[in-house]
Amino acid sequence: MLHEMTVAGLAIDPSSNAPILILKPAGADTEEKEEEEFSVPIWIGLNEAAAIASVMQNIEFDRPMTHDLFKNFIEQAGIAVPRIEVCDLKNNTFYAKIYCQSKDGEFIVDSRPSDAIALALRMHADIYVDDVVVQELKVKNGEYEVADDSDQGQKWAEYLQNLSPEDFGKYKI
Repeated sequence: MLHEMTVAGLAIDPSSNAPILILKPAGADTEEKEEEEFSVPIWIGLNEAAAIASVMQNIEFDRPMTHDLFKNFIEQAGIAVPRIEVCDLKNNTFYAKIYCQSKDGEFIVDSRPSDAIALALRMHADIYVDDVVVQELKVKNGEYEVADDSDQGQKWAEYLQNLSPEDFGKYKI
């Protein structure tokens, strides 16, 4: 099962200053989606965070940045990107696929989730997370499983559980 998602925002990991991309179910603010109260936090690189933040804040540069260049190339080649999918989570590493359509048929490109999402935002493509990923993150009662049971791991589990929507607007990348 696929869950349609939106980018809820970017946060900063206070101990490492690493950006965290937060995905939430599309339409999670509506009553019909109350049963889908979960989010998907993905730690990403600074460059990818900047690429995501720039498109979310409608910032345009004089020259195309990497994801803009890739978007321009895709469009010039006559390729459409209808959706991307965060498809797996193995050993704390997320995997993604970019679904492409051309006049010659459909094809899939392997990607890091941050790059796939940066491209999806530029191409207005749908963002999905596979249930395999959600189940890896969730345990009973909607709590996240803490793979790292050290004091530091517990601290991060508590930090993520206490994030609120207001927190996402606090940090600029």
